[in-house]
Amino acid sequence: MRRYFGRKLFTYILTFFIAATIDWLIPRFMPGNPVAGLMARQGGLSPEGAAALAQYYNNLFGLDRPMIDQFVGFWVSLGHGDLGRSVYAHGRPVTEVIMGAVPYTLALLIPAILLSWWAGNSFGALAARRKWLDNTILPLGYILTATPYMWLGLMLAYILGFSLRIFPLSGGYGFNLEPTLSWRFFTDLLAHWMMPFLSLFMVMFGGWAIGMRNMIIYELDSDYSRYLEALGARQGLIRSYAFRNAMLPQITGLALQLGVMIAGSLVTEIVFSYPGLGSLLFNAIKSEDYFLLQGIFLFIIIGTLMANFIVDLVYMVVDPRTRIGMRGGTA
Repeated sequence: MRRYFGRKLFTYILTFFIAATIDWLIPRFMPGNPVAGLMARQGGLSPEGAAALAQYYNNLFGLDRPMIDQFVGFWVSLGHGDLGRSVYAHGRPVTEVIMGAVPYTLALLIPAILLSWWAGNSFGALAARRKWLDNTILPLGYILTATPYMWLGLMLAYILGFSLRIFPLSGGYGFNLEPTLSWRFFTDLLAHWMMPFLSLFMVMFGGWAIGMRNMIIYELDSDYSRYLEALGARQGLIRSYAFRNAMLPQITGLALQLGVMIAGSLVTEIVFSYPGLGSLLFNAIKSEDYFLLQGIFLFIIIGTLMANFIVDLVYMVVDPRTRIGMRGGTA
């Protein structure tokens, strides 16, 4: 078991190093640079003044150093928890800027992932046993899972926000409110949260429902199910075994889909101008802010790796064959 965890830890560390290196490289392949963008917004400067200001910005953001020095400096700073300073946020520390947006993204993403996974698996399992539900869930699931997050978000905004005026169209809370621990602020925050949440939940729900429905049908048609049925076992017992076995691929699928879900969350936040990492990422791209881009993607990398690690642990708990294999035995 110790060897298994050692291999897992090495894999995660290597994955993090490669992903963080790519994260550092990608912004630097973008056309232009942060200083050029800042200088383009300055007006009325003499050539000498513009040159002095450009040199100041290059020194501030460390962009006048050789690339290898910047790369080494990135890892040294990362070891100290320093992600640099944001161009978009006028020189504020990137960590501080990101921490202001992270609660919104987590409050949107975690409930959407967990509730869609639970509801999709539950309805998919029921649809495999009830024909009338199958005729409803299956077509609806295919439609939802094939729907882009952005398009569904726009449709929800048009129907629920613009036409019916049930929920506000954009923002994290009303522009006339200040964040306080009050019932009024909480209800307004919830109203702004609802449409981004629904757009994520509905797309994910469709995929989980289809996957569970198909897996349950496969398990109920397997040899062990037929054998238990021939022995006279109760249908409830057979379905219980089928459900437990069908859950294993769904847990694996949860780990594989985390990256897609996070990408969907970022797009959804941009559609609704929700003040999470998605909107911050959009502004960082517009500002050619290397450091803010690096910080946002680094947060996503760490979050995805941690979530996959948790899924690995859950898989060991629910699948005895994994524990047996870790001890070097045979199932």
